[in-house]
Amino acid sequence: MRKRLFEIIEADDPSDGLDKASTAYDILMIVLVVLSLLPLTMKADPPVFILFEQMTVVIFSLDYLLRWATADYKYGTKNAVAFLRYPFSPMAIIDLLSILPSLLTIHPAFRLLRVMRLMRALRVLRVAKVLRYSSSLRILSAVLRDSRKPMMAVLSLAAGYIVLSALVMFTVEAESFDNFFEALYWATMSLTTVGYGDIYPVSFMGRAITMISSLMGIAIIALPSSIITAGYIRELNQRMEPQGTHVETLPTPQIKTGKTEKL
Repeated sequence: MRKRLFEIIEADDPSDGLDKASTAYDILMIVLVVLSLLPLTMKADPPVFILFEQMTVVIFSLDYLLRWATADYKYGTKNAVAFLRYPFSPMAIIDLLSILPSLLTIHPAFRLLRVMRLMRALRVLRVAKVLRYSSSLRILSAVLRDSRKPMMAVLSLAAGYIVLSALVMFTVEAESFDNFFEALYWATMSLTTVGYGDIYPVSFMGRAITMISSLMGIAIIALPSSIITAGYIRELNQRMEPQGTHVETLPTPQIKTGKTEKL
């Protein structure tokens, strides 16, 4: 019984064959997550939204408890360690944080929790719950996890360039900035080529540095896109190998070495 519950509540993996009950459960949870965020788009909650909030928090709480009760199947172990480990897993923490603010609307006994009204904003974390049920988002999550080293390298490069260009601009055109943080703000906007126009250089040297920073920003910002695209295609190919399919990629350019191959 618990094993079947685990198979239903765990996100359906297409490579394991289609489980209609699991697929239906995934769709239901995605719909509930999206609809439960609608009250956040309004300043006041209509009574129908309050009622719907009470229903969804009960369902999300039940989902959390069922996942906790079947944690041994998730981690492949039959000892108590699995049940102690699950509440500290990233998705379990997200589930719990997305449920707790909703307890404010369940019963008057939770009025003391109104001092934690800021936790209401944590209901936005329900969007992260969709990661459980969307295969595309799970693939993207796996790509980001596998590409964390090159992504961190690009992030370090961008951060270093921002600090360096901010230092140069703050030295060249100090009168345009009240403090160094504003120079960092300008460098970030220039690197990302956003350019709000609230802070801008007025001297010839400052404008020349801004032009160079913007051109460098195009190159640096393009790097994460290529890393994620390559990782996404690689992850798709790995998942499609059991099905005998393959995602076509652009041919790798061949570099000529000066030697001719004899036919």
